[in-house]
Amino acid sequence: MSAWLPVLVLSTSLVTAIAIFPLAQARQRLRTGVNLAGALAKLALVAIMLEGVARGEIYETRLALLPGLDFLLRVDALALLFLTLSAVLWLLTTIYAISYLGDSPHLSRFFGFFSLCVAATTGIALSGTLITFFIFYELLTLATWPLVVHRGNAESMAAGSRYLAYTLAGSAVLLIGIVWLESLTGPIEFDRPGQLVGLDPAALQAIFWLLIAGLGVKAAIVPLHGWLPSAMVAPAPVSALLHAVAVVKAGAFGIVRIIYDVYGTGLVFELGIGLPLALVASFTIIYGSMRALQQSDIKRRLAYSTVSQVSYIVLGASVFGPFATIGGLVHLVHQGLMKITLFFAAGAFAERMHAYRVTDLAGAGRSMPWTAAAFTIAALGMIGVPPMAGFISKWYLGVGAVQGGFIWVIPVLIGSSLLNAAYFLPVVYRLWFAPASGRADPGSEGPLWLIAPAVITAFAALFAGLLAGLGLSPLGWATMIVTRNYSP
Repeated sequence: MSAWLPVLVLSTSLVTAIAIFPLAQARQRLRTGVNLAGALAKLALVAIMLEGVARGEIYETRLALLPGLDFLLRVDALALLFLTLSAVLWLLTTIYAISYLGDSPHLSRFFGFFSLCVAATTGIALSGTLITFFIFYELLTLATWPLVVHRGNAESMAAGSRYLAYTLAGSAVLLIGIVWLESLTGPIEFDRPGQLVGLDPAALQAIFWLLIAGLGVKAAIVPLHGWLPSAMVAPAPVSALLHAVAVVKAGAFGIVRIIYDVYGTGLVFELGIGLPLALVASFTIIYGSMRALQQSDIKRRLAYSTVSQVSYIVLGASVFGPFATIGGLVHLVHQGLMKITLFFAAGAFAERMHAYRVTDLAGAGRSMPWTAAAFTIAALGMIGVPPMAGFISKWYLGVGAVQGGFIWVIPVLIGSSLLNAAYFLPVVYRLWFAPASGRADPGSEGPLWLIAPAVITAFAALFAGLLAGLGLSPLGWATMIVTRNYSP
């Protein structure tokens, strides 16, 4: 049974997609039931594996693709961190999307590709080899494009074309790096340290930057980020999926795998490639925050915030030391909870108040108090106000930077937090203190299933900070990963 658990977890999303695609538009209740059943089944299987992995068990399914080349799914602690995040947020995003989209057209197509996207994300989390990772990485690109262009208007099609141009080019670069590396070593598995020992340092440096560039497109590292703000024309559930569950997280997760499970921190340090990556991540953090400050459109402001925030994960991976690694890994979860809350709230404001710009939100806290409260909690977390989840991430990154001798990271973190405050606090002020814009009346909060997901994720982000000391908190899990796998 345990050998097939990775396949079963993957199949929950795949079977859901296959079942939904042929459903007629009018079969709304059946479609909803299939969606929720698939999401709940995945959560149940993840819960089983959480207990096993906490005891040190590794679940693995290996199938031969070609002689000497395996398709490998493996559930280790790092995979489960990402997998748990995607499983929980898939359920909540599904509930939100059902309410948000209502009876709009093409729902079977939307939810079919939505589930396929989550299947690809699950495959990325479970991949045990570079080739397996690449297969699901490409499936993610193809599954998300129909979601980006879902509305079918000229603006959506243009954004979809830009998304494909960036991501397919990035995938081509990634594939070149993988083929070059495996031509020197044979198939790369993520649990075999020392695979690159004795290889030409110049070749390893070049391959590393090819891999980082290919993954950096989805991770929205500057200057490879241009597709992300454009993709904000997609419906709010898609934006939430892109920013918190799937695409950008897949790129960041892949970078963590390359640094720790392919090269290893010792070799990265020896080749001198960690510091340049840390500098690129730091520049992205500041640049994304500055661009967010310039945006009046709510979703574009949040998009540039993602450009900045995801590079905290990359920074933590490239600034060597256990605390920095923990900070980067836990931010993968913390950022997901906070950012999905912000997009859920932004979508609710757009749906109920037709509020698309920051100025449209004046007085929204009095009309939509639960939604505004969720947005406020997530925004304060992004800024890093203690004891929010974002503060925990930044604290560990800062301590880790000092431990590793990267003192210059501290001004980057402080500057980013100040910029976060500069572009989030005016929104919070408008929600609660500005005169009402007249776009919504008291009691216009909307249906429960549109509001509840944002409230749940907001409080999850809050409690992730308040209860960070617990062993099964995101911080506790990230600490276990580093202690088991990445400590010297």
